[in-house]
Amino acid sequence: MAFFRNELKIFSGSANIPLAKKIVDYLGLEIGCVELGRYADGEINFRIGETVRGHDVFIVQSTSPPVNEHLMELLIMIDAFKRASARTIAVVMPYYGYARQDRKARGRDPISAKLVANLLTVAGADRIITIDLHAEQIQGFFDIPVDNLWSFPVFVEKIKEFNYKDLVVVSPDVGGVKRARKFAEKIGAPLAILDKRRPKDNVAEIMNVIGDVEGKVAVLFDDIIDTARSLVEGAKALIKAGAVKIIAAATHGILSDGATERIMNSPIEKLYITDTIYHNKLPEKFEVLSVYKLLGETIMRIRKNLSVSVLFR
Repeated sequence: MAFFRNELKIFSGSANIPLAKKIVDYLGLEIGCVELGRYADGEINFRIGETVRGHDVFIVQSTSPPVNEHLMELLIMIDAFKRASARTIAVVMPYYGYARQDRKARGRDPISAKLVANLLTVAGADRIITIDLHAEQIQGFFDIPVDNLWSFPVFVEKIKEFNYKDLVVVSPDVGGVKRARKFAEKIGAPLAILDKRRPKDNVAEIMNVIGDVEGKVAVLFDDIIDTARSLVEGAKALIKAGAVKIIAAATHGILSDGATERIMNSPIEKLYITDTIYHNKLPEKFEVLSVYKLLGETIMRIRKNLSVSVLFR
């Protein structure tokens, strides 16, 4: 008796359908059929429109704003696929919400990043694929495989187009040094660091610029831009320290609470973000780079049991 090989099927929640469509086009597939809506009271109504029994399922869903809505949507989707007897369920979560709450910074704080990890695992996820976790230790919150991809290859390709002279990559804080160093190595630039402190959430004070930025084009490289207050203050500090041009690059452009206006009125000449979070329209100072090839290649390699780390060598 002949047995058919389990199929690869990719489905999308409502958070970032354009990115999901780019991924399936790259892989030469079609996006899976689902019905996703809301009941009159706001509860999520989800139904799978095709068989997934025995198949490898990948769900594309960032927990972008509205975070709680998209997270609950994702959990319900995972549960549905599990109950429909999918062979494996991999969650492609380009932006992992609540990642900034990865420890108890003060007494009686929650560790929300761990709670989200528990929710995803209990719902039935077998693997998580994400990009630039705010804190790499979040991988240890899971007892299932986690592929934390680096976004720097997307930015390296863009920055190299301009052949800038006297580049310096700037990490916005000590916590982002490892991420910024990898980027700096790939474009052959030195590294500088902003000495930053946070008196309270979403407020940053730049104390010092560590490294030589005078007369150079500074590339501020971060993982998340939320309110953009720290990004703008960092740009001002770099200009004060002698940088001649400021470019910014960040993986996840949340852009909340007037962030777009702040950036438009800042010394930053160009800002590159990725489409891990969907934005319908942004001003010309912004440019969105797509991570669909990175995610598509990762899905293909996981499916074929090939190395993913080779993508970042």
